[in-house]
Amino acid sequence: MILQPPHSSTPNPAESDQIISQRPDKPEEACGVFGIYAPDEDVAKLTYFGLFALQHRGQESAGIATFEGEQVRLYKNMGLVSQVFNEDILNQMPGTIAVGHTRYSTTGSSRVVNAQPAVVNTRLGSLALAHNGNLVNASELRTHLENRNYNEFLTTTDSEMIAIAIGAEVDQGKDWLEAAISAFNLCEGAYSLVIGTPEGVMGVRDPHGVRPLVIGTLGTNPMRYVLASETCGLDIIGAEYLRDVEPGELVWITEAGMASFHWSQKPQRKLCIFEMIYFARPDSVMQDESIYSYRLRLGRQLAKEAATDADIVIAVPDSGVPAAIGFSQESGIPYAEGLIKNRYVGRTFIQPTQSMRESGIRMKLNPLKDVLAGKRVIIVDDSIVRGTTSRKIVKALRDAGATEVHMRVSAPPVTHPCFYGIDTDSQDQLIAATKSVEEIAEQIGVDSLAYVSWDGMMLATQDNANTFCSACFTGDYPIPVPERLKRSKLMLEEAKV
Repeated sequence: MILQPPHSSTPNPAESDQIISQRPDKPEEACGVFGIYAPDEDVAKLTYFGLFALQHRGQESAGIATFEGEQVRLYKNMGLVSQVFNEDILNQMPGTIAVGHTRYSTTGSSRVVNAQPAVVNTRLGSLALAHNGNLVNASELRTHLENRNYNEFLTTTDSEMIAIAIGAEVDQGKDWLEAAISAFNLCEGAYSLVIGTPEGVMGVRDPHGVRPLVIGTLGTNPMRYVLASETCGLDIIGAEYLRDVEPGELVWITEAGMASFHWSQKPQRKLCIFEMIYFARPDSVMQDESIYSYRLRLGRQLAKEAATDADIVIAVPDSGVPAAIGFSQESGIPYAEGLIKNRYVGRTFIQPTQSMRESGIRMKLNPLKDVLAGKRVIIVDDSIVRGTTSRKIVKALRDAGATEVHMRVSAPPVTHPCFYGIDTDSQDQLIAATKSVEEIAEQIGVDSLAYVSWDGMMLATQDNANTFCSACFTGDYPIPVPERLKRSKLMLEEAKV
């Protein structure tokens, strides 16, 4: 059963152009996924709150599918989780299993038809799949399915193709587990999946574990399990973190409990380092510590590598704050709030007038003039992608009276696009791919600019550098990328894979 949205909120072409123009000067995460097996609990509402905690991973659309025996109920629409769902909708979604998704589009445009979960009917009943990541062989997988006479694609997403591939294997006579593993062996790229079926729920990571996925238990009942992209999705509903789903692992949660299957013969962890630098919430736990702690060490490392004389250290909120505090602690320069963020800004399709633009309308960040006036300022950010936002921020700081502006970045220069579930620009749009550090400093208008080194970034992880994907800084892609796909983004050089 598909519960129909009250209206289609697909942007018209003019609105789509405005979305593009308002895109932040940051890499964009693909998605957040959530799943739960909890008989006698209100799984739809628990999933709603789990997605609410994962909202930072995608703000374009949200969806939930629930299973009550053979009956599946699906509701999805464009917008934030709190805009898509209300009490009336959630009350119409009973069940013991639920799968949820909040989306930022990477493969497939930003339209309601591409919202997830993707639901596919099979001889064993329906399956609902939520996907975080990106396949690098989506075109080949679609051709494979078409050759097997599966032609009824409802969306333009690689996620639907994974679901259809599982359904095709089920229809060939396999059970859920066998079918899923057969389908995963057809998939290449990054994928963390939560898959609901009438029998149980699966949590899956690709053999490199590029995108995160964690397991929790709900309350005192160990037979009630929760899957989420990050531990903050567990915390919000009072679930206890149990462990990560491992690279190349499938966990199968049914009334019998949780079973683990290591379906990949050659798992090799390559967790996206940008998850730790920027994407994950600072209160989420990775590597047995909060992300906040890692970002604090990044800031300390940055201060060791690129100290300069200044009066105050400030951050680009919110993601730059922990690194700025670490920089302050290591350098001894006081930390202050110099920019105030409007945390209630979403997309607006109302265009400011020309006079508003000329006067410097500030939708998201506003400087504190009495903090900045007459000060030499170090401003810390987590990354610079295109440089457009950095230039505006630097100008705002100078207009507020800062006498010097020194920018420090807690990630190395982003020189290569991502093919594994982060929506980065083509290489020619990445400012560090075409300009030196000195040229970037001149373009964004700072007195000095420095990035943390790759070695320093990895040292701060306190782990083996070979267990992370850092291709956006090095061009070393751990999962081979087809030439056709590489050419779509690598405008400046031939990447060596």
